Amino acid sequence: MPGGCSRGPAAGDGRLRLARLALVLLGWVSSSSLTSWAPSAAASTSPPASAASAPPPLPGQCPQPCECSEAARTVKCVNRNLTEVPADLPPYVRNLFLTGNQLAVLPPGAFARRPPLAELAALNLSGSSLREVCAGAFEHLPSLRQLDLSHNPLGNLSAFAFAGSDASRSGPSPLVELMLNHIVPPDDRRQNRSFEGMVAAALRAGRALRGLQCLELAGNRFLYLPRDVLAQLPGLRHLDLHNNSLVSLTYVSFRNLTHLESLHLEDNALKVLHNATLAELQSLPHVRVFLDNNPWVCDCHMADMVAWLKETEVVPGKAGLTCAFPEKMRNRALLELNSSHLDCDPILPPSLQTSYVFLGIVLALIGAIFLLVLYLNRKGIKKWMHNIRDACRDHMEGYHYRYEINADPRLTNLSSNSDV
Repeated sequence: MPGGCSRGPAAGDGRLRLARLALVLLGWVSSSSLTSWAPSAAASTSPPASAASAPPPLPGQCPQPCECSEAARTVKCVNRNLTEVPADLPPYVRNLFLTGNQLAVLPPGAFARRPPLAELAALNLSGSSLREVCAGAFEHLPSLRQLDLSHNPLGNLSAFAFAGSDASRSGPSPLVELMLNHIVPPDDRRQNRSFEGMVAAALRAGRALRGLQCLELAGNRFLYLPRDVLAQLPGLRHLDLHNNSLVSLTYVSFRNLTHLESLHLEDNALKVLHNATLAELQSLPHVRVFLDNNPWVCDCHMADMVAWLKETEVVPGKAGLTCAFPEKMRNRALLELNSSHLDCDPILPPSLQTSYVFLGIVLALIGAIFLLVLYLNRKGIKKWMHNIRDACRDHMEGYHYRYEINADPRLTNLSSNSDV
Protein backbone atom coordinates (compact mmCIF):
# COMPACT_ATOMS: atom_id res chain seq x y z
CA MET A 1 0.00 0.00 0.00
CA PRO A 2 2.69 2.47 0.81
CA GLY A 3 4.33 1.68 -2.52
CA GLY A 4 1.14 2.52 -4.20
CA CYS A 5 0.99 5.80 -2.30
CA SER A 6 4.61 6.66 -3.40
CA ARG A 7 3.84 6.15 -7.15
CA GLY A 8 1.11 8.74 -7.18
CA PRO A 9 3.27 11.92 -6.79
CA ALA A 10 5.80 10.74 -9.29
CA ALA A 11 3.09 10.25 -11.91
CA GLY A 12 1.71 13.75 -11.18
CA ASP A 13 5.16 15.34 -11.71
CA GLY A 14 5.45 13.61 -15.07
CA ARG A 15 2.12 14.92 -16.21
CA LEU A 16 3.17 18.46 -15.16
CA ARG A 17 6.36 18.23 -17.18
CA LEU A 18 4.41 17.06 -20.23
CA ALA A 19 1.96 19.96 -19.90
CA ARG A 20 4.85 22.46 -19.65
CA LEU A 21 6.48 20.93 -22.73
CA ALA A 22 3.22 21.19 -24.65
CA LEU A 23 2.89 24.85 -23.68
CA VAL A 24 6.43 25.60 -24.85
CA LEU A 25 5.82 23.89 -28.18
CA LEU A 26 2.50 25.74 -28.62
CA GLY A 27 4.19 29.09 -27.95
CA TRP A 28 6.93 28.42 -30.51
CA VAL A 29 4.41 27.55 -33.22
CA SER A 30 2.27 30.60 -32.54
CA SER A 31 5.28 32.93 -32.56
CA SER A 32 6.52 31.57 -35.88
CA SER A 33 3.06 31.95 -37.45
CA LEU A 34 2.83 35.58 -36.25
CA THR A 35 6.26 36.31 -37.65
CA SER A 36 5.34 34.91 -41.07
CA TRP A 37 2.00 36.78 -41.08
CA ALA A 38 3.48 40.23 -40.40
CA PRO A 39 5.30 40.68 -43.77
CA SER A 40 2.26 39.51 -45.69
CA ALA A 41 0.08 41.94 -43.77
CA ALA A 42 2.53 44.74 -44.43
CA ALA A 43 2.57 43.83 -48.12
CA SER A 44 -1.20 43.82 -48.29
CA THR A 45 -1.41 47.27 -46.67
CA SER A 46 1.36 48.81 -48.79
CA PRO A 47 -0.82 49.91 -51.79
CA PRO A 48 -3.05 52.21 -49.72
CA ALA A 49 0.06 53.70 -48.13
CA SER A 50 1.53 54.42 -51.58
CA ALA A 51 -1.76 55.81 -52.75
CA ALA A 52 -1.91 58.13 -49.78
CA SER A 53 1.62 59.38 -50.45
CA ALA A 54 1.09 59.82 -54.23
CA PRO A 55 1.43 63.48 -55.54
CA PRO A 56 -1.71 65.33 -56.69
CA PRO A 57 -2.43 65.53 -60.46
CA LEU A 58 -0.32 68.04 -62.37
CA PRO A 59 -1.99 71.39 -63.08
CA GLY A 60 -3.16 72.18 -66.62
CA GLN A 61 -4.17 68.68 -67.59
CA CYS A 62 -7.70 69.61 -68.70
CA PRO A 63 -9.89 72.58 -67.73
CA GLN A 64 -12.99 71.48 -65.85
CA PRO A 65 -15.65 72.71 -68.36
CA CYS A 66 -13.76 71.36 -71.38
CA GLU A 67 -13.19 68.07 -73.15
CA CYS A 68 -9.61 67.03 -73.82
CA SER A 69 -7.93 64.39 -75.94
CA GLU A 70 -4.20 64.12 -75.47
CA ALA A 71 -3.95 61.59 -78.29
CA ALA A 72 -5.55 64.05 -80.75
CA ARG A 73 -3.89 67.07 -79.06
CA THR A 74 -7.33 68.72 -78.94
CA VAL A 75 -9.22 70.72 -76.31
CA LYS A 76 -12.89 71.60 -76.84
CA CYS A 77 -14.63 74.22 -74.69
CA VAL A 78 -17.75 74.58 -76.83
CA ASN A 79 -20.96 76.33 -75.68
CA ARG A 80 -19.80 76.60 -72.06
CA ASN A 81 -20.63 80.32 -71.58
CA LEU A 82 -17.02 81.04 -70.68
CA THR A 83 -16.24 84.71 -70.01
CA GLU A 84 -12.46 84.32 -70.32
CA VAL A 85 -9.91 81.94 -71.78
CA PRO A 86 -9.27 79.02 -69.36
CA ALA A 87 -6.07 79.53 -67.42
CA ASP A 88 -5.14 75.84 -67.05
CA LEU A 89 -4.94 74.78 -70.69
CA PRO A 90 -2.69 71.73 -71.14
CA PRO A 91 0.63 72.47 -72.83
CA TYR A 92 0.15 69.65 -75.33
CA VAL A 93 -2.87 71.32 -77.00
CA ARG A 94 -2.57 71.73 -80.76
CA ASN A 95 -6.23 72.37 -81.68
CA LEU A 96 -8.27 74.61 -79.38
CA PHE A 97 -12.01 75.20 -79.84
CA LEU A 98 -13.55 78.05 -77.82
CA THR A 99 -16.71 78.49 -79.87
CA GLY A 100 -20.13 79.52 -78.61
CA ASN A 101 -18.98 81.30 -75.43
CA GLN A 102 -19.33 84.81 -73.94
CA LEU A 103 -15.74 86.05 -74.03
CA ALA A 104 -16.56 89.69 -74.96
CA VAL A 105 -12.92 90.90 -74.78
CA LEU A 106 -9.56 89.32 -75.61
CA PRO A 107 -6.97 91.21 -73.51
CA PRO A 108 -3.26 91.47 -74.35
CA GLY A 109 -1.52 88.14 -73.82
CA ALA A 110 -4.80 86.25 -73.50
CA PHE A 111 -3.00 82.95 -74.25
CA ALA A 112 0.28 83.58 -72.40
CA ARG A 113 0.99 80.58 -70.15
CA ARG A 114 3.85 78.95 -68.22
CA PRO A 115 4.84 76.68 -69.81
CA PRO A 116 3.78 78.36 -73.08
CA LEU A 117 1.30 76.83 -75.48
CA ALA A 118 4.12 76.20 -77.92
CA GLU A 119 2.27 73.59 -79.99
CA LEU A 120 -1.05 75.44 -80.46
CA ALA A 121 -1.56 75.57 -84.24
CA ALA A 122 -5.35 76.01 -84.74
CA LEU A 123 -7.49 78.36 -82.66
CA ASN A 124 -11.25 78.66 -83.23
CA LEU A 125 -13.02 81.55 -81.45
CA SER A 126 -16.04 81.82 -83.73
CA GLY A 127 -19.41 82.75 -82.28
CA SER A 128 -18.05 83.75 -78.87
CA SER A 129 -19.62 87.24 -78.63
CA LEU A 130 -16.25 88.96 -78.97
CA ARG A 131 -16.61 92.73 -79.16
CA GLU A 132 -12.99 93.74 -78.71
CA VAL A 133 -9.62 92.21 -79.57
CA CYS A 134 -6.75 94.10 -77.96
CA ALA A 135 -3.20 94.59 -79.20
CA GLY A 136 -1.04 91.53 -78.60
CA ALA A 137 -3.99 89.24 -77.84
CA PHE A 138 -2.29 86.35 -79.72
CA GLU A 139 1.25 86.87 -78.51
CA HIS A 140 3.25 83.89 -77.14
CA LEU A 141 1.70 81.49 -79.65
CA PRO A 142 4.74 80.71 -81.84
CA SER A 143 3.08 77.87 -83.77
CA LEU A 144 -0.34 79.43 -84.46
CA ARG A 145 -1.17 78.80 -88.12
CA GLN A 146 -4.97 79.03 -88.26
CA LEU A 147 -7.19 81.58 -86.50
CA ASP A 148 -10.99 81.84 -86.81
CA LEU A 149 -12.71 84.95 -85.42
CA SER A 150 -15.84 84.62 -87.53
CA HIS A 151 -19.37 85.45 -86.32
CA ASN A 152 -18.25 87.90 -83.63
CA PRO A 153 -19.52 91.53 -83.54
CA LEU A 154 -16.06 93.12 -83.47
CA GLY A 155 -16.67 96.77 -82.75
CA ASN A 156 -13.02 97.29 -81.82
CA LEU A 157 -10.33 95.30 -83.60
CA SER A 158 -6.96 96.73 -82.59
CA ALA A 159 -4.58 97.63 -85.40
CA PHE A 160 -1.96 95.52 -83.58
CA ALA A 161 -4.20 92.56 -82.76
CA PHE A 162 -2.09 90.29 -84.99
CA ALA A 163 1.18 92.23 -84.84
CA GLY A 164 1.75 92.21 -81.09
CA SER A 165 1.57 94.95 -78.48
CA ASP A 166 5.00 96.27 -79.55
CA ALA A 167 5.03 96.13 -83.34
CA SER A 168 8.55 97.58 -83.55
CA ARG A 169 10.02 94.60 -81.64
CA SER A 170 7.69 91.72 -82.46
CA GLY A 171 8.47 89.57 -85.47
CA PRO A 172 6.11 88.45 -88.19
CA SER A 173 3.04 86.49 -87.18
CA PRO A 174 3.09 82.74 -87.93
CA LEU A 175 -0.50 82.91 -89.19
CA VAL A 176 -1.21 81.21 -92.52
CA GLU A 177 -5.04 81.20 -92.45
CA LEU A 178 -7.20 83.99 -91.03
CA MET A 179 -11.01 83.80 -91.01
CA LEU A 180 -12.87 87.07 -90.39
CA ASN A 181 -16.30 86.19 -91.80
CA HIS A 182 -19.39 87.98 -90.47
CA ILE A 183 -17.58 90.18 -87.95
CA VAL A 184 -19.43 93.41 -88.73
CA PRO A 185 -20.87 94.91 -85.50
CA PRO A 186 -24.33 96.50 -85.18
CA ASP A 187 -24.54 100.09 -86.37
CA ASP A 188 -24.71 101.45 -82.81
CA ARG A 189 -21.35 99.85 -81.90
CA ARG A 190 -19.20 101.15 -84.75
CA GLN A 191 -17.75 104.00 -82.63
CA ASN A 192 -18.14 106.53 -85.45
CA ARG A 193 -15.36 105.12 -87.61
CA SER A 194 -15.10 103.19 -90.82
CA PHE A 195 -15.40 99.44 -90.31
CA GLU A 196 -13.52 98.85 -93.56
CA GLY A 197 -10.71 101.10 -92.36
CA MET A 198 -10.48 99.30 -89.00
CA VAL A 199 -10.07 95.90 -90.65
CA ALA A 200 -7.57 97.28 -93.16
CA ALA A 201 -5.44 98.75 -90.36
CA ALA A 202 -5.28 95.37 -88.59
CA LEU A 203 -4.25 93.60 -91.82
CA ARG A 204 -1.39 95.93 -92.68
CA ALA A 205 0.00 96.97 -89.25
CA GLY A 206 3.67 96.18 -88.80
CA ARG A 207 3.74 93.94 -91.88
CA ALA A 208 2.98 91.12 -89.43
CA LEU A 209 0.81 89.12 -91.85
CA ARG A 210 3.17 89.00 -94.81
CA GLY A 211 3.19 85.19 -94.50
CA LEU A 212 -0.61 84.92 -94.67
CA GLN A 213 -1.88 82.66 -97.46
CA CYS A 214 -5.65 82.49 -96.89
CA LEU A 215 -7.88 85.42 -95.91
CA GLU A 216 -11.67 85.20 -95.57
CA LEU A 217 -13.70 88.42 -95.26
CA ALA A 218 -17.13 87.19 -96.35
CA GLY A 219 -20.44 88.58 -95.14
CA ASN A 220 -19.13 91.87 -93.71
CA ARG A 221 -21.23 94.32 -95.78
CA PHE A 222 -18.11 96.02 -97.15
CA LEU A 223 -19.06 98.91 -99.44
CA TYR A 224 -15.51 99.37 -100.68
CA LEU A 225 -11.97 98.13 -100.11
CA PRO A 226 -9.40 100.68 -98.87
CA ARG A 227 -6.59 101.39 -101.29
CA ASP A 228 -3.78 99.63 -99.39
CA VAL A 229 -5.74 96.89 -97.60
CA LEU A 230 -3.80 94.16 -99.47
CA ALA A 231 -0.48 95.97 -99.73
CA GLN A 232 1.20 94.02 -96.90
CA LEU A 233 -0.06 90.56 -97.89
CA PRO A 234 2.32 89.50 -100.67
CA GLY A 235 2.00 85.78 -99.92
CA LEU A 236 -1.79 85.66 -100.23
CA ARG A 237 -3.13 82.71 -102.25
CA HIS A 238 -6.86 82.69 -101.44
CA LEU A 239 -8.99 85.79 -100.89
CA ASP A 240 -12.69 85.41 -100.11
CA LEU A 241 -14.83 88.57 -100.38
CA HIS A 242 -18.15 87.02 -101.29
CA ASN A 243 -21.49 88.16 -99.83
CA ASN A 244 -20.48 91.78 -99.25
CA SER A 245 -21.83 95.00 -100.76
CA LEU A 246 -18.87 95.97 -102.93
CA VAL A 247 -19.92 98.38 -105.66
CA SER A 248 -16.54 98.85 -107.31
CA LEU A 249 -12.91 97.70 -107.15
CA THR A 250 -11.53 101.01 -108.36
CA TYR A 251 -9.45 101.83 -105.27
CA VAL A 252 -8.00 98.42 -104.41
CA SER A 253 -4.90 97.03 -106.12
CA PHE A 254 -4.12 93.36 -106.76
CA ARG A 255 -0.83 94.03 -108.48
CA ASN A 256 1.43 92.73 -105.68
CA LEU A 257 -0.56 89.50 -105.15
CA THR A 258 1.53 87.49 -107.58
CA HIS A 259 0.74 84.19 -105.79
CA LEU A 260 -3.03 84.69 -105.72
CA GLU A 261 -4.89 81.59 -106.89
CA SER A 262 -8.55 82.30 -106.09
CA LEU A 263 -10.51 85.54 -105.71
CA HIS A 264 -14.15 85.16 -104.63
CA LEU A 265 -16.34 88.17 -105.47
CA GLU A 266 -19.72 86.45 -105.68
CA ASP A 267 -22.89 88.00 -104.24
CA ASN A 268 -21.70 91.60 -104.18
CA ALA A 269 -23.08 94.76 -105.81
CA LEU A 270 -20.54 95.03 -108.64
CA LYS A 271 -21.89 96.75 -111.75
CA VAL A 272 -18.79 96.79 -113.97
CA LEU A 273 -15.05 96.09 -113.81
CA HIS A 274 -13.00 98.91 -115.28
CA ASN A 275 -9.90 98.65 -117.44
CA ALA A 276 -7.37 99.14 -114.63
CA THR A 277 -8.87 96.28 -112.58
CA LEU A 278 -9.12 94.01 -115.62
CA ALA A 279 -5.46 94.60 -116.48
CA GLU A 280 -4.33 93.77 -112.94
CA LEU A 281 -6.36 90.56 -112.83
CA GLN A 282 -5.03 89.49 -116.21
CA SER A 283 -1.45 90.04 -115.03
CA LEU A 284 -1.76 87.53 -112.18
CA PRO A 285 -0.48 84.20 -113.52
CA HIS A 286 -2.45 81.70 -111.39
CA VAL A 287 -5.63 83.50 -110.36
CA ARG A 288 -9.22 82.32 -110.77
CA VAL A 289 -11.87 85.03 -110.33
CA PHE A 290 -15.43 84.13 -109.30
CA LEU A 291 -17.99 86.81 -110.29
CA ASP A 292 -21.40 85.12 -109.99
CA ASN A 293 -24.54 86.84 -108.70
CA ASN A 294 -23.60 90.47 -109.25
CA PRO A 295 -26.03 93.06 -110.72
CA TRP A 296 -24.09 93.85 -113.93
CA VAL A 297 -25.22 97.00 -115.76
CA CYS A 298 -25.00 96.35 -119.49
CA ASP A 299 -24.49 99.81 -120.98
CA CYS A 300 -21.69 101.46 -122.92
CA HIS A 301 -19.33 101.20 -119.89
CA MET A 302 -19.52 97.41 -120.06
CA ALA A 303 -17.89 97.08 -123.51
CA ASP A 304 -14.32 96.58 -122.20
CA MET A 305 -15.37 93.99 -119.63
CA VAL A 306 -17.37 92.02 -122.22
CA ALA A 307 -14.37 91.98 -124.55
CA TRP A 308 -12.12 90.84 -121.68
CA LEU A 309 -14.50 88.04 -120.68
CA LYS A 310 -14.55 86.71 -124.23
CA GLU A 311 -10.76 86.46 -124.29
CA THR A 312 -9.78 85.49 -120.73
CA GLU A 313 -9.79 82.07 -119.09
CA VAL A 314 -9.47 83.25 -115.49
CA VAL A 315 -13.24 83.44 -114.82
CA PRO A 316 -14.82 80.01 -114.18
CA GLY A 317 -18.49 79.91 -115.09
CA LYS A 318 -18.32 83.11 -117.12
CA ALA A 319 -21.04 81.80 -119.42
CA GLY A 320 -23.52 82.17 -116.55
CA LEU A 321 -22.91 85.90 -116.00
CA THR A 322 -26.01 87.90 -117.00
CA CYS A 323 -27.19 91.51 -117.11
CA ALA A 324 -29.39 92.95 -114.37
CA PHE A 325 -29.91 96.44 -115.86
CA PRO A 326 -31.31 98.04 -117.92
CA GLU A 327 -34.68 96.30 -118.04
CA LYS A 328 -34.47 95.52 -121.74
CA MET A 329 -31.16 93.67 -121.17
CA ARG A 330 -32.18 91.72 -118.07
CA ASN A 331 -30.97 88.08 -118.01
CA ARG A 332 -28.95 88.52 -121.22
CA ALA A 333 -25.66 86.59 -121.07
CA LEU A 334 -22.63 88.89 -121.09
CA LEU A 335 -20.77 86.67 -123.55
CA GLU A 336 -23.59 87.08 -126.08
CA LEU A 337 -23.39 90.87 -126.16
CA ASN A 338 -21.63 93.02 -128.73
CA SER A 339 -21.02 96.74 -129.11
CA SER A 340 -24.40 97.33 -130.76
CA HIS A 341 -26.17 96.13 -127.62
CA LEU A 342 -24.16 98.28 -125.23
CA ASP A 343 -25.38 101.85 -125.46
CA CYS A 344 -25.88 104.44 -122.73
CA ASP A 345 -29.65 104.83 -122.96
CA PRO A 346 -30.81 107.87 -120.98
CA ILE A 347 -34.11 106.15 -120.16
CA LEU A 348 -34.22 105.61 -116.41
CA PRO A 349 -35.63 102.57 -114.64
CA PRO A 350 -39.33 102.90 -113.67
CA SER A 351 -38.46 103.24 -109.98
CA LEU A 352 -36.24 106.26 -110.68
CA GLN A 353 -38.86 107.76 -112.98
CA THR A 354 -41.45 107.49 -110.21
CA SER A 355 -39.04 109.12 -107.77
CA TYR A 356 -38.42 112.07 -110.06
CA VAL A 357 -42.17 112.56 -110.64
CA PHE A 358 -42.78 112.59 -106.90
CA LEU A 359 -39.92 115.07 -106.42
CA GLY A 360 -41.45 117.36 -109.06
CA ILE A 361 -44.83 117.29 -107.34
CA VAL A 362 -43.27 118.19 -104.00
CA LEU A 363 -41.32 121.11 -105.50
CA ALA A 364 -44.50 122.38 -107.23
CA LEU A 365 -46.37 122.34 -103.92
CA ILE A 366 -43.58 124.23 -102.21
CA GLY A 367 -43.61 126.86 -104.98
CA ALA A 368 -47.38 127.26 -104.77
CA ILE A 369 -47.23 127.79 -101.01
CA PHE A 370 -44.47 130.39 -101.44
CA LEU A 371 -46.52 132.34 -104.00
CA LEU A 372 -49.58 132.20 -101.73
CA VAL A 373 -47.59 133.68 -98.86
CA LEU A 374 -46.35 136.49 -101.11
CA TYR A 375 -49.89 137.24 -102.25
CA LEU A 376 -51.29 137.40 -98.73
CA ASN A 377 -48.55 139.80 -97.67
CA ARG A 378 -48.57 141.93 -100.80
CA LYS A 379 -49.44 145.21 -98.97
CA GLY A 380 -46.71 144.78 -96.40
CA ILE A 381 -44.21 143.85 -99.10
CA LYS A 382 -45.21 146.92 -101.15
CA LYS A 383 -44.73 149.22 -98.14
CA TRP A 384 -41.40 147.62 -97.37
CA MET A 385 -40.20 148.17 -100.95
CA HIS A 386 -41.30 151.87 -100.83
CA ASN A 387 -39.35 152.35 -97.62
CA ILE A 388 -36.27 150.85 -99.21
CA ARG A 389 -36.69 153.10 -102.26
CA ASP A 390 -36.99 156.26 -100.09
CA ALA A 391 -33.95 155.31 -98.05
CA CYS A 392 -31.90 154.72 -101.20
CA ARG A 393 -33.08 158.07 -102.64
CA ASP A 394 -32.03 160.01 -99.51
CA HIS A 395 -28.69 158.28 -99.51
CA MET A 396 -28.03 159.06 -103.18
CA GLU A 397 -29.03 162.74 -102.72
CA GLY A 398 -26.46 163.05 -99.94
CA TYR A 399 -23.76 161.65 -102.22
CA HIS A 400 -24.87 164.01 -105.02
CA TYR A 401 -24.66 167.08 -102.75
CA ARG A 402 -21.15 166.18 -101.57
CA TYR A 403 -20.05 165.63 -105.16
CA GLU A 404 -21.23 169.12 -106.22
CA ILE A 405 -19.37 170.77 -103.33
CA ASN A 406 -16.14 168.96 -104.11
CA ALA A 407 -16.41 169.73 -107.82
CA ASP A 408 -16.80 173.61 -107.43
CA PRO A 409 -13.96 175.38 -105.47
CA ARG A 410 -16.17 178.38 -104.75
CA LEU A 411 -18.73 176.21 -103.03
CA THR A 412 -15.95 174.60 -101.09
CA ASN A 413 -14.71 177.99 -99.76
CA LEU A 414 -18.27 179.02 -99.03
CA SER A 415 -18.85 175.91 -97.08
CA SER A 416 -15.65 176.40 -95.04
CA ASN A 417 -16.48 180.11 -94.32
CA SER A 418 -19.94 179.19 -93.24
CA ASP A 419 -18.43 176.71 -90.85
CA VAL A 420 -16.26 179.47 -89.36
